[in-house]
Amino acid sequence: MRGNSIKKTCLLRIIVVAAVFATATCHICFADEYEDTLANMQSEEQQTQEMISNLEKQTQATKDSINLLQEQRKATQSNVTQLQGRSDALRSEIEGYSGKLDELDSEIKETENKMSELSARIVSLNEELANIRKTKAEKESLLKRRIKSVYEKGGSNGMARMIFDAASLKDVLNRYEYLNAIVRYDRQKIAELKELEEQIAAKVAEVEEKEEEINAYQDDLDDKYTQLENLTDEVQGKLDLTNSSISAEAGKLKDFDAQLANLDKAMKSLESQTAAAQAKLAQQIAARLAMKKEDTSGAYAASGSELEWLAATIQAEAGGESYTGKLGVGSVIMNRVKSSAFPNDIKSVITQNMQFASYRSGKVELIIANGPNSTCISAAQEVLNGARVGDYLFFMTKYYADYYGIAEYTMIGNHAFFYKWVTKPKEEAAPVEGGSEEPATEEAQPQEAPAEENQDDGGDEEDNEDDDDGDDEE
Repeated sequence: MRGNSIKKTCLLRIIVVAAVFATATCHICFADEYEDTLANMQSEEQQTQEMISNLEKQTQATKDSINLLQEQRKATQSNVTQLQGRSDALRSEIEGYSGKLDELDSEIKETENKMSELSARIVSLNEELANIRKTKAEKESLLKRRIKSVYEKGGSNGMARMIFDAASLKDVLNRYEYLNAIVRYDRQKIAELKELEEQIAAKVAEVEEKEEEINAYQDDLDDKYTQLENLTDEVQGKLDLTNSSISAEAGKLKDFDAQLANLDKAMKSLESQTAAAQAKLAQQIAARLAMKKEDTSGAYAASGSELEWLAATIQAEAGGESYTGKLGVGSVIMNRVKSSAFPNDIKSVITQNMQFASYRSGKVELIIANGPNSTCISAAQEVLNGARVGDYLFFMTKYYADYYGIAEYTMIGNHAFFYKWVTKPKEEAAPVEGGSEEPATEEAQPQEAPAEENQDDGGDEEDNEDDDDGDDEE
């Protein structure tokens, strides 16, 4: 019996040792399997981070190209504006020349009319002068014939005989007076004709002088007209060249617009890919953290600058929320600082790429410039001292939490807070009335929400700078 008891005891000990050995071996196997799984998950995260990094580099290169093209387009647009101004000035100059040409043309026509009148006047005066000279010649001829007749009849003796033949003294006097009157009349008429001829000759000379002046004026007008025509042609040539340059520059603007449209399309594609990669990374991180939950509690010794950044981000993301909502946003930031999956300081967490929309929009830094309000500073200080409203690592609006099908979240005000990025099967995801069918990138967000309610997407692409989401919660 004693021997059997010893055998049983030995067998029991062997079984216990075997069980302990098997348990230890199992633990070692499980530990190895855990480490392998963890290493694989971290490797996948690293690959996703490298993908994000490459996408960010491509995005930055695209942004640089866009900025360069925008600067070139701006310079070209400035050139077009200057050329357009020059074109307008040249058109004005041409219009001025056209006005002067019209004035000169009117003056030339008026001068031509005056010249025609003067020419007609000269012809008329010449005709008058010819008639006077003809009359003078006739009278002179008549006078000569009469004198010749007198002399042929005895000259003065004939005249004397005419007087002596008078019957009486009275008749003598009458005949003498008659002869004197004939002589006086002839002399007077000859003198009048000579004076009239001199007057007409003077008028003809005056008219001819005036005609010469008008001819000179006409020549001067013609010269001016020719000069203005030449200037107009010269300016028109400059205008044509300027308009040709404007057309060429406008063509460049169209090319720039086409290139910018293509780059904008590429940028949206990169942002969409980056957003998807960020979501994938968040899911990978959440899956890894789910294997072994980290302790993110406890106080944090923050500098004055870190306190300011934390308070400003709380104000930017939850300025319109309750005090608990402000603590919730602060808790997410501090939980990330404490987590191995995120940067280990406040500013790096806030400025991490594609995480906080309020930082990307510049709102956080604007609040820092003006100083955060006292309520948000108080909330920030409490969180730094160790206060937490949960172990959440992510938050977003209810709209996007439902859009992405987040499995479990807690609503605090208008924000959905959660620790793990775990999604429901798509068929179980609750449909959101009015929700977009497209991935919620920054370009596909609701635009009606007040800016002061900007939500951090908890490190994720679904929030934009303008979405408030209280409208989407119900």
